[in-house]
Amino acid sequence: MKKDEEITTLYNLILNPNTRDWEREQLIKAKEELATSGSLKEVLDRLEVSFRPLALRQNLTPDVMDFYLRMVGDPLGEAQYDFAQHEITDATVQERAVFAGGCFWCMVEPFETQEGIISVLSGYTGGDVTQPNYDQVSGGYTGHVEAVEIIFDTRKISYQDLVEIYWQVTDPTDEFGQFQDRGVQYRPIIFVQNEEQRKIAEASRQALSESGRYAKPIVTSILPAQPFWPAENYHQQFYRKQPKRYKKIKQTRHQLAVMQKLTKVWRKPKN
Repeated sequence: MKKDEEITTLYNLILNPNTRDWEREQLIKAKEELATSGSLKEVLDRLEVSFRPLALRQNLTPDVMDFYLRMVGDPLGEAQYDFAQHEITDATVQERAVFAGGCFWCMVEPFETQEGIISVLSGYTGGDVTQPNYDQVSGGYTGHVEAVEIIFDTRKISYQDLVEIYWQVTDPTDEFGQFQDRGVQYRPIIFVQNEEQRKIAEASRQALSESGRYAKPIVTSILPAQPFWPAENYHQQFYRKQPKRYKKIKQTRHQLAVMQKLTKVWRKPKN
């Protein structure tokens, strides 16, 4: 990349409100060096070294992490989600559905791989702050939960079908998180778009409660849809961009779900 283009990238990250203060200090230093007489390669090499410890722990803010991946030549840094594709183009046959069920990294693939799904977007909803960022939500400071917003074709898949998938990939008895994801930002909630969705979700929840599949009460909330804020590019379609890491997270989630079911069977009183 040319020096002028790199300076523009650094400038945008410096102005990005989601960039942490320490990250911004490193970016400003690099930008100033490039603006004078610094070698592009040498400046970026020093910046990479300063970011590396946090990058290896996946602890850079999302946009800076994307930039870091591009610096080290990782193709993940070039993977850009097309946010413009996530829209309803025909309201007569398309609807939205919003589900919160733990980390949104694990909530995309179960829905996106179904026939009739047009788009799945990771994001934040249910809180009090406009345009929240990942640091704010993951810290539990805004009241938001991590969630997915789904646009689907009602001719190919129904809202009832989506709710049933939701029950299969979440623990509806845990109101303090989901599996290994703990905190208010991971609580299970179905956000309904209209009265029809509310009736379907409530009837499905009641049927699940009466099914005897769980010894504990069903605590998943059903709430009216609230503003949905897209998560940063780094978090979109995580299962596609980082399949190995996603597989490990998914396996852990599955193992905890199996253990929990065994515990529930063991605790269930005998007739």
